[in-house]
Amino acid sequence: MGPSDPRSTVLTPEDEAIIVAFRRHSLLPLDDCLYALQPTIPQLTRSSLHRCLQRHGVSRLPDMESDKPKRQKFKQYRIGFFHMDIAELRTAEGKLYLFVAIDRTSKFVVARLFTEASRKTAWEFLELLLSAVPYRIHTILTDNGIQFADQPRNRNTATSRLMRFDMICQANGIEHRLTKPNHPWTNGRVERMNRTIKNATVKRFHYDDHAQLERHLALFVEAYNTARRLKTLKGLTPTQFIWREWQTDPDLFHREPCHLTSGPYT
Repeated sequence: MGPSDPRSTVLTPEDEAIIVAFRRHSLLPLDDCLYALQPTIPQLTRSSLHRCLQRHGVSRLPDMESDKPKRQKFKQYRIGFFHMDIAELRTAEGKLYLFVAIDRTSKFVVARLFTEASRKTAWEFLELLLSAVPYRIHTILTDNGIQFADQPRNRNTATSRLMRFDMICQANGIEHRLTKPNHPWTNGRVERMNRTIKNATVKRFHYDDHAQLERHLALFVEAYNTARRLKTLKGLTPTQFIWREWQTDPDLFHREPCHLTSGPYT
C-alpha cells in the first residue's frame, strides 16, 4: 500500500502551492510551466512537476478552443520564413487591427496595432518587420486578403499593377507567397499566435482605451521573444535561438542581434 497522503520528496508545500497557482492562472502546457518555474524552484524536474499537477487535479488543461484545427508538421526552413496575418481586437474605445508576423523556425514574433486594415498599413507593417528582424527575410506567407494581394480575378491582367507590399518584397529579395483561397489553415502557425495573443490580452483583461492594450501587447511580445522557453526550440527562447544562429551562421544576418536583448543600452 502506498502512503494515504501522497507528498513530494522534492517539493515543499509552499513550492506546490506556487506551482498550482501558476498553472491555474497561466494555463500553460507542462514544458512551458517547467521553463517558467525552474528559476524560482531550481529543484523542479519535469517528472516532479507532472506528479504535482496530478496530485492537485490540474494535470489536464481545459479545452479553450472547441474548433481547434488539427495540428500538422511544418516543413523545415532556415530562419527568415515569416507567416503574416491580421486579427481584430476590441477595447472600450473601439476596434483595432492586430498585424502579426512569426518566423516559422525561430518563432520570433513582431506585432503592431493599427486603427485600420488597409494596403497602406500592411506595407507599413512590412517595413516595421524589416527593421525589427536582424537577419535576412527570404519568404513571407500571407492570405489572399486585399491588404496583401489583388483578388485572383484581377491578377496578371493588362490593367493590374504591382502592389506596394510586393514592391517592398522585391526590393528586399523576399518571395511573397499566398495561401490557397479558402484554405486559411495553410497559415495556421500565425493563426495560433493570434489566439495566444488574444488569450493573453483581450480575452483576459478589460482595456479602457487603445493605449492600454498597446502597452500590454508590447510587454507580452517582448516577454514571449526573450523569456518564454519553447519546447519546439529545445528549451530556448526565440531570442536565444536567434543568438545561436548568429554564432553558427552570421552570413544569414545583416546586423548583430544585440538589440533583441533588453538592457541599459537598448
